[in-house]
Amino acid sequence: MDTKEKKVVHVAMFSGGAGSAYVAYHMVQTYGKENCILFFTNTLWEDEDNYRFMEEVSSHIGLEITERLDGRTPEEVFYDERFLGNARLAKCSEELKVRQTIIFLEDELRNEKNLEPILYFGIGPHEKHRAENLKDFYSHFPLEAIETRFPLIELFREDLDAKGIIRDEWGIELPRMYNIAEQLADEGNENAKVVLRNGIKGFSHANCAGRCVRGGYQHYALLYAIWPERYREQEEMEERFRASLQKDVSILKKNGGSYTMKQFREVMEAEGFEKFLFKADADIPCVCSFS
Repeated sequence: MDTKEKKVVHVAMFSGGAGSAYVAYHMVQTYGKENCILFFTNTLWEDEDNYRFMEEVSSHIGLEITERLDGRTPEEVFYDERFLGNARLAKCSEELKVRQTIIFLEDELRNEKNLEPILYFGIGPHEKHRAENLKDFYSHFPLEAIETRFPLIELFREDLDAKGIIRDEWGIELPRMYNIAEQLADEGNENAKVVLRNGIKGFSHANCAGRCVRGGYQHYALLYAIWPERYREQEEMEERFRASLQKDVSILKKNGGSYTMKQFREVMEAEGFEKFLFKADADIPCVCSFS
């Protein structure tokens, strides 16, 4: 492939988070919306407020969302692959996000439209290791290397407050998952008040409505406290999978072995969820999260 014969198109990998929203805005301001794509892969598990946020960001920057989806939910992927996603490996991300992205880049942009994409990610300075992983992936996985850029690392000062700019200057409310504890505490939710007293306003990332299988103890303790019904959905999904495949598998792990959502809930019911709010999770929630 001779990239000199192809027109460059700038593609913002839009996760529905604040970081990727600000990067998309910067990209459009720099190169013009006629040369840009706002790209989103839908897992069908997103929190409903994420869609509101994405539409408002899309309107603000003047660029329609280009959405691609596999059509399956993460749970359906687990059954098809006969593998339950967990902190070490998440086939849902591979199938619903990565695979759909590669198909879009290779088939639609490079082959059908003769365009050469450059990818933009909303990863901040504190996640430089993620940037290196993505740079390496897109250097080797596509048929030919695709350039990746990380403006929040490469161009802006480390104290850039993307969330504040979006909220205060753009007038767009952030996805509620970022500050859901504050919202629910104001409504009188006692669990949310406990979470807030511990200095936690909400989830660190807004993907999959809190049901990300790459989340650990801290993440799921927060989900249990804030949205017990969603925790129960995840627990029931895990139990269905275990029964269907007759395997002792789980999303969480303990001492190198299986530790089910049911077991973790029973411990939190007996001992309280608060002590788990500071049990550190893995650094990377999953590759779905570009915010």
